[in-house]
Amino acid sequence: MSETRPVPEAFARALRELGLAGDGALVGAPLTGGVSSDIWRIDLPGGPVCAKRALAKLRVAADWHAPIERNLYEAQWMQMANEALPGSAPEVLGQHAELGVLVMAYLPQLALWKHQLRDGQAELATARAVGHALARIHAYSAARPEGAAMFPTDAIFFDIRLEPYLLATGRRHPELAARLQTLVEQTQSNKRTLVHGDVSPKNILVDGHRPVFLDAECAVWSDPAFDLAFCLNHLLLKCLWNPPAAARLLACFDALATAYLADVDWEGAEALQERTAHLLPGLLLARVDGKSPVEYLNSDTQRDTVRRVARRLLQQPVPQLQAVASAWFKELKA
Repeated sequence: MSETRPVPEAFARALRELGLAGDGALVGAPLTGGVSSDIWRIDLPGGPVCAKRALAKLRVAADWHAPIERNLYEAQWMQMANEALPGSAPEVLGQHAELGVLVMAYLPQLALWKHQLRDGQAELATARAVGHALARIHAYSAARPEGAAMFPTDAIFFDIRLEPYLLATGRRHPELAARLQTLVEQTQSNKRTLVHGDVSPKNILVDGHRPVFLDAECAVWSDPAFDLAFCLNHLLLKCLWNPPAAARLLACFDALATAYLADVDWEGAEALQERTAHLLPGLLLARVDGKSPVEYLNSDTQRDTVRRVARRLLQQPVPQLQAVASAWFKELKA
């Protein structure tokens, strides 16, 4: 473990008021994480826990704010995911609404899927497991529409996903703004399931091949196509990060999509696939020209590859995910 230090007072207060710690000094270590939260490993007598506190201003170059109460809904997403598929999210130990602190089980022994993909370890079994798990969570929540009342988070989802990804990208590409606005409206009008909102390899731990989903700060009752497109998008982008693994990454794209669509039982799989295929190029372009560009595409050549494919598919949408993957593959080989 990394060197310990006293934990910030907000974390210490939250753990004490949640009944997870006594009055003594608390120590731990900050963990590397995303742009939206402070995350700590905190060492308690019974063992370490993971605690995260949502930030009001995200750590990106753009001016990007979000309410800290979002991790209340993250906790609720984790609880429902574990009802749908036990072990698919960390166990929630407590959530302090006033301080915006979420405390959960600490899982240091599991591999991060992003690191596996970076290293060329693109295993079809893992991709299939992610697809099946995501579909099972969506199916479970779709069968319980009363759960929508637990997630009054449309405004949060707009502020930290739809606006910074799709609408901000439209401002960079005015000729595509109307199409990107249509994708926002498509997502907002298909309130079918509980959506994670950030299904990225950086937020998926792997236990063997079994996925454990992290960081559901964007949780919302919305279009399941968003989660599927968001995850598949990363498999395409990582072909540019690790070109020797491109063929395996595209095979994972197909395996994940096929596994997911085979389990869709709350609506027609073809309709969901078409919405996903339409949304995917918008998210693809967003990761180079939106408010949250991926950190590993750092050359104009890589970014221009993304722009060419995304523009073409936004201007001439295709109904199937395999057609998106084929367009991407042709550009990589060009």
